[in-house]
Amino acid sequence: MPAAIDFFFDFSSPYAYIANEWIDALAARHGRPVRRHAILLGVAFQAAELKSPVSHPVKREYTLLDFERSARFERVPYRQPSPFPIATQNAARVFWWLHDTQGPDAAAAWSRAGMRAYFTRGVPLNEPVALKALVAETALDAEAAQDAWGDPVWKQRLKQANDDALALGVFGAPFFIIDGEPFWGNDRKPQLERRLADGRI
Repeated sequence: MPAAIDFFFDFSSPYAYIANEWIDALAARHGRPVRRHAILLGVAFQAAELKSPVSHPVKREYTLLDFERSARFERVPYRQPSPFPIATQNAARVFWWLHDTQGPDAAAAWSRAGMRAYFTRGVPLNEPVALKALVAETALDAEAAQDAWGDPVWKQRLKQANDDALALGVFGAPFFIIDGEPFWGNDRKPQLERRLADGRI
């Protein structure tokens, strides 16, 4: 089987949301599976001594404009959520709970549902009541999901995912690794396409 494209994302990253909408189609065109990794951007930023671009006054307005423009370019629905950004550890723990108990497809479906809810309807994934309601909306067991995001097992699973990502050099999201070669950003789609087609750029 061809090697998977590793795709690292945070549920609160607009660019990761956009990339999550096109990565499966791109991978399918080249006969590759996608292996998703839910991580926390705050952990990656801290390790890399970086900040969110919206935390810099000189970048904030441009970045907010670019989120919407990038979504329009990919024909992905987008509405800037408020508050933004938010903590997403509980949504990420649900991802890993699904990944390890129901399989990668269930986790991938949750990644799409969670980010679409936040970036098109403003569902606050950081609020337990709203997150539990979204889980129920997606026909998952809301009580089991709530138990999972508070369980030390899934807290540790997410911590391990973050540690593994840092060990691979991941410092932002979306972040992709193809055959050991890293690519950062939603705007790397043309480079990913050529790398997958030709084996090099």
